[in-house]
Formats: sequence, structure tokens, C-alpha cells
Amino acid sequence: MFEQIARAFQDGGPFMYAITAALGFGIAVIAERTYVLLFRFNVDGRKFYAELRKLVQSGQLQAARGLCGNAPLPRILGVGIDAAAGGDERAVQNAVDEEALAVIPQVEKRIHYLSMIANVATLMGLLGTIVGLMQAFQAVAGADPSQKAALLARGISMAMNTTAYGLVVAIPCMAAYAFLQAKASKIIDEVDEYSVKLMNLLVAARRGT
Repeated sequence: MFEQIARAFQDGGPFMYAITAALGFGIAVIAERTYVLLFRFNVDGRKFYAELRKLVQSGQLQAARGLCGNAPLPRILGVGIDAAAGGDERAVQNAVDEEALAVIPQVEKRIHYLSMIANVATLMGLLGTIVGLMQAFQAVAGADPSQKAALLARGISMAMNTTAYGLVVAIPCMAAYAFLQAKASKIIDEVDEYSVKLMNLLVAARRGT
């Protein structure tokens, strides 16, 4: 099996190295974003907000602030709680918006590279296909009769191997892009939802006092 893979890689020509470089970059992005979005930034928004609401409603703002960590949702809500201690509703809104502008790009960072890598891998495979077919046609048209079969086979092998390899790289990258983009969108949606709920909760708590 490994001999077949090595032979296919060799027959594919220099385009295989370019596609491999794209693959390495894609793996690095997938690994880093998966760790960040599924572990560092992953928070059960409903559970976290339920605990936060109990503390805010009981007037324990310091305890509520201590509950907030460095993940996007707790970080933004924590800033809102800080602003509520010494400001009005507008101050809370401004603080939350400012922190969201700083945090949300960190959630979406580098995910779009996966779409680009998938497109580059596909296009490099297509370019290898075209070059391989050109070599095959040149072999049929002008090569020595004794070498035609070998040159024709080499050109077709390059065309098929680069196409296949480009797709092998592109398909997982597109699948990872869709998954990670959905996860990032979920985090951002929770930030939008619970930041509004927190502001309403803080306003209601202030009016209650």
C-alpha cells in the first residue's frame, strides 16, 4: 500500500508537493481551531447563564463576576457586570459591545483559511491534470514511437494522481470548515443572546432595588 502511495506521489510530479503543503497548513488550522472552539471557548451557555442569573438576582455581583472566565461568553458578560457596578444601562451596553468587538474576531480567526485551502488544493490538482494531459498529447504527437507509450502513461498518471490528491485534501478541509464555522456561529449567537438577557436582567435588578 505504501509503495503504491509513494509511486502515485512520484508520478504526480511537483504539483503533489504543493498540494501536500496545503494539506499541512490545513491540518494545522483544523487542529488549532478544534482545540480552541471545542475546549477553550466551549461553554454551556444555558447552564452558565442560569447560574449567573441566580447570583445577579440575589445581588451578589462580585460572585457573579468571579463566575466569569476567559471564554468569549463569560468574558463578555463579566465586562457587562463590571460596568453595571458603576454605570447605567448605556454604560453596560457600550462595555459589552466594545468587548464583543474584541472577542468575536478571535472566535472566527483562521476558519476561512480552510475554504481557501480546499479551493487551492482543487485548483492545483486541476492544474496538474492539465499539465499531465498536455504531456500526454505531446507524447502522442511528436515523441519517438518507442517512447510514446511510456510518455503517454506518465502524462495520464500525472493527470489522474494530481486530481485525486487535490480532492482528497479539499474534501476534508471543506467538511472541517463547515463544522468549525457552525461551532463559531453557535458561540457568537450565544454571545448575542445572553448579553441581551444579561442587560435586561441588570436593568430589572437595579429597578428592583
